Parts: sequence; C-alpha cells; structure tokens
Amino acid sequence: MNAPLYRIPGTPAASAPAEAPATTPAAPAVAAAARSVAEVLAESQVEQVLAELDRDLIGLAPVKARIRDIAALLVIDKLRANLGLVSQAPPLHMSFTGNPGTGKTTVAMRMAEILHRLGYVRKGHLVAVTRDDLVGQYIGHTAPKTKEVLKKAMGGVLFIDEAYYLYRPENERDYGQEAIEILLQVMENQRDDLVVILAGYKDRMDTFFQSNPGLSSRIAHHLDFPDYGAGELMQIGRQMLAQQAYRFGEGAEDAFARYLERRIAQPHFANARSVRNALDRARLRQASRLFADRARQLTADDLSTIAAADILASRVFGGEGALA
Repeated sequence: MNAPLYRIPGTPAASAPAEAPATTPAAPAVAAAARSVAEVLAESQVEQVLAELDRDLIGLAPVKARIRDIAALLVIDKLRANLGLVSQAPPLHMSFTGNPGTGKTTVAMRMAEILHRLGYVRKGHLVAVTRDDLVGQYIGHTAPKTKEVLKKAMGGVLFIDEAYYLYRPENERDYGQEAIEILLQVMENQRDDLVVILAGYKDRMDTFFQSNPGLSSRIAHHLDFPDYGAGELMQIGRQMLAQQAYRFGEGAEDAFARYLERRIAQPHFANARSVRNALDRARLRQASRLFADRARQLTADDLSTIAAADILASRVFGGEGALA
C-alpha cells in the first residue's frame, strides 16, 4: 500500500522491531490478557475518569451517558482483540454541538484521557485550536500551519472549536478549504493515532457538515450539549466559589438566583462561562468593599464571603456604571 499523501512528519510509522542482542535476559512472563470488563477497567482505571466527569460537571446527563456508551464500546473492543476477534478499530472522530459554556472542552479533555488509558491514543493530550491556528493569510501559508498543528496533536485529540469557520464559500480567496482537505486525509489515514473533535453551535455545524460531506462521513459520534437550567447554574456557581475558597453570605445566594434569572434572558448568555464571569466580578466588588475599610481587622470569614451587596451591585439590576 502506498504511504498516505499527508503523513505528518515525526509521527510513528510501522517498522520491524530490532533484533535483541544475545546477552539480553529473558523477558518476564506477560500476564494473561484481560477477559472481563472488570479486568479491563481495573487495568485502565477508566472508571476513575468517568467518576471525575460525574463529580466535576453539573448536569449534562445525556452527554455523560453517551461518553459512558463510547467507553463501553472501547472496553468491549479491547476484549474482542484479546480473544483474537478480528475487527477494525472503532471510529472515534466526534462532533460536539451546543452553546458556549456547556462543557464541550472539558468533556473533550476527559475523552482524551479515556482514549489514552484504553490505549487508543499514545499520549492522551488535547490540542485546542480555532480557524486562526489552521488557516493562513496567503498562498502557501495554510498547509504548513495545518500540518504543524496536526503534528502537535498526534497521539492525542485535536479539538477544533467553531469548526464551521474553516469553510467560507462566499470568499473565493479563502484558504480554509485547503485546511479541510488536509484534515480529511489525516482523519482517514492516521485515525489510529489521532482523534478529531469538531465543535460549535448546532445549527452552524449542521450546515457545515452538509457543505462538507467528506467530513460528515468521518464523524462517528455526535454529542449535543444542552443549555444548563437555572438550578444547575446555581450549583455550578457554588462549586466555582468553593474551588476558590469563597462562599455566599447571608442573602447572597438568593441575590445570585435573581441575577441568573435576569442574565439568562439577556443576549450573549454563555452558561457556565457567564456564571464564572459574574462571580469574578462579584469578587472584584467584594475586594473593593473590603479595601475601602482600611483600618478594619479582617477575618478569614470576611475574606471568603461574597455578600448580597456584591451581587446586587451588578448593572443587571440597573446599577449605573456597575460591572455586569
């Protein structure tokens, strides 16, 4: 078979193992290959990653269920291989669709770890890029940019956010199509060493796949990330504060619930990302409030408490000149 047109330089190619010198001691006996799901899970510790996904991400029940399904497929594929049942490696390229702040990048990182622990990628790292990292500004610029990114991602997962921006048919001088063509060949020819996850808004991704059937045919798993409900966003807020050793003071949680109700209805709401931004601004207000009282002896409780006033000062409540 001919070598693929786009074999990324520096990536492994099949080669015969070197002959061991005569003085090499005999290798220890290899443990019998796993024959049960429990044995594969014990060896790979994949369940630990799934448990972290459940613990660290609020909500996303359908996404978590699909990740578990994919993990189950990979475990069973390992058991089939151990019994000599010949089959192609399962297709693993994916599409993550949903609004900003719904956990797509976080889930992609966990997916990379699962794939690595089960031996489907060598390194298990995640390389996250956008169009600007792949597409050049002039003739001859796109191919080396794209190949360099692919080389960095080999052995792991390449996460392309807002992937639909690669395709701009209205601009005949755009070079995004060149990046797509290189990507297509690598997704096919080096799928045993790279998993690609394309991400973005669902409606735009649907249009993108319709315009690029070659890409669509290589995507095995489509995961749709739902928006968070108000209760889930509150849980996310509490979790974010706890991770930084903060907490809501008296009345602050109720104020934040009111904030979320108003902010969700406004344009450009970005789910967990907007929650994080809101809490960062509340911390700024808390710091300014404490800074103004310079003579006061501050306690650990003072320094770790977000007051209701720190939330209500947001311009979401109509405060002129306040931080959102």
